Amino acid sequence: MAEVLMCRASEPTPEEEKLTIRDIAMAAESQTKEGDTFYLITQRWWQDWLEYVNQNQATCTNDGSSFEHNDSVGSSTTKKPSGIDNSDLIYEAAFEASTTGVELHDTLVEGTDYILLPQEVWNQLYAWYGGGPTLARKVINSGLSQTELSVEVYPLRLQLHLMPKGDQSAIRISKKERIGELHRKACEIFDLNSDQVCVWDYFSHRKHALMNDMDKTLDDANIQMDQDILVEVTENTHGCGSLVHENGSAENESVLALVVEPCRASLSTAGGLAASKGLSRNGNSELSQLQTGTSSVTELNNKTHGTSGVSTRGSSAGLTGLLNLGNTCFMNSAIQCLVHTPEFARYFQEDYHQEINWHNPLGMVGELALAFGDLLRKLWAPGRTPVAPRAFKAKLARFAPQFSGYNQHDSQELLAFLLDGLHEDLNRVKHKPYIKSRDADGRPDEEVADEYWANHIARNDSIIVDVCQGQYKSTLVCPVCNKISVTFDPFMYLSLPLQSTNTRTMTVTVFTCDGSALPAACTVTVPKQGRCRDLIQALSNACSLKHNEKLLLTEIRSHLIHRFLEDPLMSLSSIKDDDHLTAYKIPKFVKNSKFLQLIHRREEQETGNSQRTMGWKPYGTPLVSPISCDDAITRGDIQLIVHTMLSPMLRTENLRHPDVSDTNTLSEVSDLDPKLVDSTQKKSGSSKLTALPKLPLQLVDENNACIDLSVGEQKAVKFSSSSKSILVFVDWSQKLLGNYDTHYLENLPEVLKYGPVAKRARTEPLSLYTCLEAFLREEPLVPEDMWYCPRCKERRQASKKLDLWRLPEVLVIHLKRFSYSRSLKHKLETFVNFPIHDFNLTNYVANKSNTRHQLYELYALTNHFGGMGSGHYTAHIKLLDEHRWYNFDDSHISPINEEDVKSASAYVLFYRRVKTDDATVSNGAQSSAGHNNFSSQK
Repeated sequence: MAEVLMCRASEPTPEEEKLTIRDIAMAAESQTKEGDTFYLITQRWWQDWLEYVNQNQATCTNDGSSFEHNDSVGSSTTKKPSGIDNSDLIYEAAFEASTTGVELHDTLVEGTDYILLPQEVWNQLYAWYGGGPTLARKVINSGLSQTELSVEVYPLRLQLHLMPKGDQSAIRISKKERIGELHRKACEIFDLNSDQVCVWDYFSHRKHALMNDMDKTLDDANIQMDQDILVEVTENTHGCGSLVHENGSAENESVLALVVEPCRASLSTAGGLAASKGLSRNGNSELSQLQTGTSSVTELNNKTHGTSGVSTRGSSAGLTGLLNLGNTCFMNSAIQCLVHTPEFARYFQEDYHQEINWHNPLGMVGELALAFGDLLRKLWAPGRTPVAPRAFKAKLARFAPQFSGYNQHDSQELLAFLLDGLHEDLNRVKHKPYIKSRDADGRPDEEVADEYWANHIARNDSIIVDVCQGQYKSTLVCPVCNKISVTFDPFMYLSLPLQSTNTRTMTVTVFTCDGSALPAACTVTVPKQGRCRDLIQALSNACSLKHNEKLLLTEIRSHLIHRFLEDPLMSLSSIKDDDHLTAYKIPKFVKNSKFLQLIHRREEQETGNSQRTMGWKPYGTPLVSPISCDDAITRGDIQLIVHTMLSPMLRTENLRHPDVSDTNTLSEVSDLDPKLVDSTQKKSGSSKLTALPKLPLQLVDENNACIDLSVGEQKAVKFSSSSKSILVFVDWSQKLLGNYDTHYLENLPEVLKYGPVAKRARTEPLSLYTCLEAFLREEPLVPEDMWYCPRCKERRQASKKLDLWRLPEVLVIHLKRFSYSRSLKHKLETFVNFPIHDFNLTNYVANKSNTRHQLYELYALTNHFGGMGSGHYTAHIKLLDEHRWYNFDDSHISPINEEDVKSASAYVLFYRRVKTDDATVSNGAQSSAGHNNFSSQK
């Protein structure tokens, strides 16, 4: 009994366990290097342990808030977890029979199914709890510079086949192992002489390269997931090369075929180890909970739907699904559309390796093209189960870190990266010449367009250019000197706006500076592509502006004036729907004036028992009044002006019963002459100053020092000559707030508040032709994209007009459903009526010398369901050989009717040119526009 008590006394407490593991983890993290061992542990057990060691701490929730464990309300002490149980991570049957040892499940996700622990952390937990099985994995170098550390959770899986006997043996081997080790393993398993073994890169069952450099790693040899490798064993003394005919078949059938079967998951985890040699992304965050408490397990929005709903065994190819690895539906939908583009399907199933540009600094040393080609071949192989695109995703994350991890992304952004990356990897131009483009200068459009196109092809020539790139004409007109500039730019796809109307509703709050009216929100309708003068004119009519008044338009951010919108030619497109605008009525004929900006502040306090003050913070909406600088301005003058500006908000009871004992209370304001706002009349109102209490005003002088305006009313105020604004703070005490109804200054409305009406789909279907016309319509450039006029020698807000000039064989159209601004992400659920057959663009092509009919047919599209930042992507694809549509929903594939293809969820459309016999004039579809500028968004 004493021994039992002694044993229990020696067991660490939960707090001691937590501190011990935390210290070990921090030490291990700082020393992680290549070759170190990490261990997988099931997320379920790890979460139980975290709850055990953090049971006396606050538990963090997903939104960053926390709650305390309340032991007095029926809660009980968290039970100590039993032994480590990793059984939910492995195939039990495979563990018993396989020579490869423990086999992990196919679609494990770090942070959801498991986390990675340094060896020292695992050893300590194992010493306390025991259990297993032990799942050790090595740290390897990865990335372009080979300096990024990652854990190789899923090494390459090789299936060795001894032919013709049919003996098989499965092995696992790291991609960082050398080719010599692959030779050694094959010889050891089948008791072969290494001198008789030759290993070939047998990609797609064709001999591409003899793997005879024993010191090269499998990674350096571009051995990818699900790629075949052939090992030949022969008695022929002339070497392996004599065994091969030109078609790649073996002369001696008695060979050993070593086939690399599809790897069950990626080589490295999402995020892996950071370049700073830290823990893996999820593992690090999990270990950090030792200090911050437990957190709930992150759940993926999209789970794998299961196996395909269409049996592909014995059926036509092209019906293979992609497993959802965790929010990878955006990638799956885009890949399926590209894979089912006939030109790409043919190209990547043939030998495209000779076109890989291994040395293009803008490319990915051919790795993206190889990974995509490898995945395409798998998806076109008949009778295959759904494919886990882990290898492709790993390559994608390697070259485009924005797509790493398991967050949802925009499928159109991924598509743009893939097309550009594949183009650079397959660019036939090895040395790009420098070519300076010339302006049109009155030359015929046909001549200029051909010149631009030839210059583009001289630098960019690939299968992507052949299939997807087109050219449009861009015309810029200077609004000052009417200089016309014409260029012909390439595009990879068209991004079309969904707004079909030509007008826009905008809400602006109108203020007066003379105390004549309360602030009022004014909603007007203006041209969608209009300018600032259109908005001012509409507001002037709506608020009954007098002939001697004008409007000063401003944008408000954080309770301060962000900018004055004084340029009448400024495009309204630069004003976002979630901006806040104000307009101030001011006298039209006040000369030599500055604008007094009255900034409201109130005292903020910390929440809690102490109620400690945090200082004066801006709130509400600033007020503006012009001040003439022709005469000297005193502190008392500014007091009068502010009293006038605030007078409409003075509560009625305070007009009749002023609290004269409070210096912050306004009295006798009913006698105040509104014209006092004009400082030129200050002498007539100065006698009333003694009847007005002093407001707590502070003026910011030219040295950014605050001057108290409640004392010394006769003292003159000196203004900065360099600034057109005068900043004055009014500090609202609780007592002062009781005298004024300041809610008019709060809750400034947005330019356009999205609501159920704004988000409702249109009753009248929006035509794809209408979207195209809106895209091609002339409009002013946004201020951030001003054009440098060569004649004016200045940047101008020119008007821009786009025209289609050359159309590609495959036309990709992106429907701009998503809008982004500083605080708002919005999705348009607009139904677009797009044609499936006979999409006729003949009348939209500006090149009239081309008499060819421009007819297109839809063959694929991606769909997005749900809201911003989440939702789900699918693809609708037509198998051209079958003339039948299918829905590709990750791994689940099902036939659909053609009439079901159209929906309000359609996002990216893929059209293919319909062959016609009516004309032979080329539109340049053999190559198309710019890889650096493939987005034609305006």
